[in-house]
Amino acid sequence: MTWLITGGAGYIGAHVVRAMTEAGERTVVYDDLSSGVAARLPAGVPLVEGSVLDAGRVRRTLADHGVTGVVHLAAKKQVGESVERPLHYYRENVEGLRVLLEAVTEAGVSSFVFSSSAAVYGMPDVDLVTEQTPCVPMSPYGETKLAGEWLVRATGRATGLSTASLRYFNVAGAGAPELADTGVHNLVPMVFEKLTEHAPPRIFGDDYATPDGTCVRDYIHVMDVAEAHVAAARALQASPGRDLTLNIGRGEGVSVREMIDRISTVTGYGLPPTVDPRRPGDPASVVASADRAAAELGWKAKYDVQDMITSAWAGWVALRPEAARGDGATGATGATGATGATGATGV
Repeated sequence: MTWLITGGAGYIGAHVVRAMTEAGERTVVYDDLSSGVAARLPAGVPLVEGSVLDAGRVRRTLADHGVTGVVHLAAKKQVGESVERPLHYYRENVEGLRVLLEAVTEAGVSSFVFSSSAAVYGMPDVDLVTEQTPCVPMSPYGETKLAGEWLVRATGRATGLSTASLRYFNVAGAGAPELADTGVHNLVPMVFEKLTEHAPPRIFGDDYATPDGTCVRDYIHVMDVAEAHVAAARALQASPGRDLTLNIGRGEGVSVREMIDRISTVTGYGLPPTVDPRRPGDPASVVASADRAAAELGWKAKYDVQDMITSAWAGWVALRPEAARGDGATGATGATGATGATGATGV
């Protein structure tokens, strides 16, 4: 098969491209490069620069490369921005998906893997979030992901397209320094940024009903997320007509304070965090049940939180060598040693 990977030059997308390619799948990347980086792509992987809203370019790409399956990751993904620009998010994430699905069905593509999010759940009041947990998204971003799932599922039922929607939890880490997350929108790079500016990291609320009072989240290594895409793609190939909706997480919660403490140990920056008031809409705990992904795909997360932090730090330092100094020589040596010990940079 030939897989078109939209958003394949992005942080998660580039890991998916590498995993798919290493698994022996032929891949083509379609990306508008608004946040993607072409240099992340393996040698020999074609890149078509364009928007999924450009129906003509999408159709030509599917035809020119003989595409038989699509992994759709291209989307806008910042929760706060989605609140400020809901029309932009619905246009990019929902209308862009509609245009893509229309081209896919016209071209006779057989399989479609959709990048969804745990944001579809909103504030679940359960210990473990299963795929049956009610979806009550709290932002336009989460709404667009849930609407995207509906659109993908309806298209599959109407046309016979095999589909899978993968609900990522909190993605972190890097498979190699050059693939690291260059944005500062998720917890790990946000803490890196504060520490390397010699500013204290921020905790929003320490009075939640959790063991240490701070929010608990399920963090998943980006390499595990990439391998889940390979498994989903192969499951759809093996059993045409499937319709899968799966959580992609580790099933283990880690608090914000614990993450900051671990990051401080790895980086050598010892600034204690400050505590600010709660942010509206932050649930106390969101942890995945990944049992269905194990049963349907034979997939299970391999990497732990330490792997995520050390590999992400190696990428951060590769882009900002001065950051390796930490608070002194011990911090720099400790960060490098930790990364080497886990082998995360060689994943």
